[in-house]
Amino acid sequence: MQTLFVELGERRYPIFIGHQLDGSKLLNQYISSQQVMIVSNTTVADLYLDHYLQQFQAMGKTIATCILPDGEKYKDFQHLHLIFDALLEAGFNRDCTVIALGGGVIGDMAGYAAASFQRGVKFVQIPTTLLSQVDSSVGGKTGINHPLGKNMIGAFKQPEAVLADMAVLDTLPDRELSAGLAEVIKYALLGDLEFLTWLELNMAKLLDRDREALAEAVYRCCAHKAHIVAADEMEKGDRALLNLGHTYGHAIESYMGYGTWLHGEAVAAGMVMAASLSAQLGWIDSKDVVRVKEILSQANLPIASPRIPVDEFLAYMAHDKKVLNGQLRLVLLKGLGQAVMSKDFEQSQLIQSIQDNLLAE
Repeated sequence: MQTLFVELGERRYPIFIGHQLDGSKLLNQYISSQQVMIVSNTTVADLYLDHYLQQFQAMGKTIATCILPDGEKYKDFQHLHLIFDALLEAGFNRDCTVIALGGGVIGDMAGYAAASFQRGVKFVQIPTTLLSQVDSSVGGKTGINHPLGKNMIGAFKQPEAVLADMAVLDTLPDRELSAGLAEVIKYALLGDLEFLTWLELNMAKLLDRDREALAEAVYRCCAHKAHIVAADEMEKGDRALLNLGHTYGHAIESYMGYGTWLHGEAVAAGMVMAASLSAQLGWIDSKDVVRVKEILSQANLPIASPRIPVDEFLAYMAHDKKVLNGQLRLVLLKGLGQAVMSKDFEQSQLIQSIQDNLLAE
């Protein structure tokens, strides 16, 4: 097992990374509450709820559960309120702890509920997808979707601890494993060229679910994110660089309907568009764009967007959280492994980056 810490002063918290981790031992000191609400979804609960119930029962906790339907399309107010219903019906108070047992959707919703219930209760992340282990479980971004934009409603809520167990990835569908690899590749492209080379050499192992390779990838991504979050918790500066490909990707998700394309799939296509725009600006060359496409293809990810009308694509991008004073800002590449936030592009260049990377009819 490896342990990282997100250094936020008195709110410092650990990320435990390993195989077949004992939550009852590792999390005991981080769950002082007697009352524990486990939030999961129907898919994950069938696989892992009993396992974690036993671990929390061994800690002597009073446990209740809230099992939500599985899917991005349920990341909304209606299903968020089911968590509040469960907390209130269980008679839980502001000294309770909410446990997110699931992927990014469950982590976001359980975290937002924890941020809001009685104006804030404790929260622990047990991510069960690669995407949530390397990205969404760390850093405290929580929230829900709106029909006009992804993750537009939420709060910053840091967990007390994160338990990333490679064992749960054994049951992850291949498509979701690849979606998680999009976020892994993102970390390499935005700030770690050596990691990009490592991924190119080890992608087959990752796809074969080699536990040592997966743990190494999770560790490197979490270490990168922990460093950035510690320096810029509220995303006023460099933390925004973690959104490489996301402005394009969120537009794809919103237009297609949440869950039609997985988040990582949309981000993969978005990273190609960001690389394309970076090449138009002369910051990277065509060989770099090819390299981006090749590593994404290695991970069985899409490298082009569905055919979305450009005016509608742009309309969804205009709702992005990185729009400032009416000006769209994008995370682009000054070089592979060197991301920057920029508004220094022409509308025609933005349009071309979209048009050049749509799936053929």
